[in-house]
Amino acid sequence: MRFSTPQKPLAMFSHSSLTDIVFLLLIFFLLSSSFVIQSGIKVQLPKSESAEMESQRQIIVTVTEKGSIFLNDKLISLETLGGQLAPLVERDREKIVIIKADQTVSLQSAVQVMDIAKGVGASRLLIATQPGLDQ
Repeated sequence: MRFSTPQKPLAMFSHSSLTDIVFLLLIFFLLSSSFVIQSGIKVQLPKSESAEMESQRQIIVTVTEKGSIFLNDKLISLETLGGQLAPLVERDREKIVIIKADQTVSLQSAVQVMDIAKGVGASRLLIATQPGLDQ
């Protein structure tokens, strides 16, 4: 005796396996995107339409909104900036000194840093900006 069972294709599609895969991909991309964080000192740079990318041959002087001065991520005072900047400039005269001043910093503070850099022999100075103007 032969029993027959109906061999019909399933009329419904199970979405549970597909949603599991999409959920796992979403978690993967969310976790991996958090590792793309730039380190450094937090300053709000002024905006400019003609911003240029930084090169490898550079010295970065950062002036924060509270008046703190950093030379390549090292906290220093305005009085010791010249003494610590001079050996860096003397090693390579073609190095660019980039001044990253917060947009709330007075122009006088930025000019003081520029004067010190020129005084120790820096011939190439740039002021860092963010690309794009908000209008």
